[in-house]
Amino acid sequence: MKKGLKRLDLIFKNEHDSAAILEKSLNRSNAELIEDLISSGLKGRGGAGFPTGLKWKLTADANGQEKYVICNADEGEPGTFKDREILSSVPHKVLTGMAVCGRIIGSQKGFIYLRGEYKFLIPKLQKAIDEFHELADSLSFPFRVEIFLGCGAYICGEESALFESMEGHRGEPRNKPPFPTDSGYRNGPTVINNVETLAHTYSIFKYGPEKFRDLGVKDSRGSKVFSVSGDTPIPGIYELEFGMTLQKFVDDFGDGDAKAVQVGGAAGFCVPRKKFDKTVIGYKGKLTGISLPTGGSMMIFNSSRSMYNVLHNYLDFFVEESCGQCTPCRVGTQQLLLGIEAVKRGDKSSQYLEKLLELAETMRVTAKCGLGQSVANSFSSIVENFREEMIY
Repeated sequence: MKKGLKRLDLIFKNEHDSAAILEKSLNRSNAELIEDLISSGLKGRGGAGFPTGLKWKLTADANGQEKYVICNADEGEPGTFKDREILSSVPHKVLTGMAVCGRIIGSQKGFIYLRGEYKFLIPKLQKAIDEFHELADSLSFPFRVEIFLGCGAYICGEESALFESMEGHRGEPRNKPPFPTDSGYRNGPTVINNVETLAHTYSIFKYGPEKFRDLGVKDSRGSKVFSVSGDTPIPGIYELEFGMTLQKFVDDFGDGDAKAVQVGGAAGFCVPRKKFDKTVIGYKGKLTGISLPTGGSMMIFNSSRSMYNVLHNYLDFFVEESCGQCTPCRVGTQQLLLGIEAVKRGDKSSQYLEKLLELAETMRVTAKCGLGQSVANSFSSIVENFREEMIY
């Protein structure tokens, strides 16, 4: 780690206070517990940034005989590998967050939807679950967790496609509304949170909302776990405060020659060097270079990298992972890939890039789910900022 790099240790701190947190939650009202989450400012760490406390409140208030808590561990975003480490290192924090959520919304059933490629985690994770069940039984805390193993489909990271997968159907997104807080898994009100989000609730219920809220900046409270990869001398997993500029990030993690950072994986935004000092990592502001949310993937590219090749790689991924349900995504991803190839070969003029940018924006507003909608993020930001590399 570079000298002067401020690395936090809320998530990975080796502490085992699940019993105290569960006992405390049994002696407090739902309203008090939810208020702690809301006042902490915790937002979903999967990338969308929906307020966690509000999600739990909506589900608690929803009508339904059976409610569910689901941990989304389908970590399929290219360049993201933090949730794997959280589940491996501190699974009890995630399980504690799930159990308290169950207490609040009135659910006794939780699931961890585990990415198919993470099958190797099952023995260790199941051992942690068994130990947690023993603890819950000793406290008369009626909550059970099961592991559901996915089949390696990126689309199943989308919450409604995940529900379809768990119900034995093809992984395809549902129409919204209704939203999961009203009708999720098996049509029951469902809280579905990212691994990191649930781990953060452990810290909030242990230390109180103030400690979490004191980190970060307005509208982007707390810490964030980042998966750092690419052209960096110190790749790995780092917990940092929200609110840092990309320039600060590159100063800490770059190799001195960073020309771009892909914030949020293939579905995120590519920020060029000239915008590093104007771009803040967080939720405040517009997604146009003022500030950018991220699920955690931070990929650094230096001057040796071809941004055409980077974009081609992303589009290969999207073409492969599109579920094919809606035309904008199924056809759009293929046409974008064929389009940049045609321009690069010289079969199409550079002006054709404008048509492709229009297609990407059409996908943003017409695709059914976040997969097709987010293709425009990386496509447009790379083409607009590195147009010369798409041609020569």
